[in-house]
Amino acid sequence: MIIESIFLIIFILSFGGVLLILIRKIPVLVALPQNGSTGIKKHHIIVKAESKIKDISTIFEKQIILHKFLSWVKIVTLKIETRVDHLLHKIRHKDQQKNKSK
Repeated sequence: MIIESIFLIIFILSFGGVLLILIRKIPVLVALPQNGSTGIKKHHIIVKAESKIKDISTIFEKQIILHKFLSWVKIVTLKIETRVDHLLHKIRHKDQQKNKSK
């Protein structure tokens, strides 16, 4: 019972301290701009770096690199398949020529 009373007193004092700090800081919080900007202009190098990072992040989010790689693999696979088909066609044609000549 005594321990619970001590914890309750500590909780009430802590909550009161938080409220006191919040009440004192409300005028400062109201004076802040609503859109979140502080009015400090960023250097053009920082703006360029941020835009490049955003571009890179959109590339990874949209998986453009993976799409390009998979498209390339598909094209190479189709080229190889076409070459193999031509080679098989030549071999079959030669085999037919041999069978006809016999």
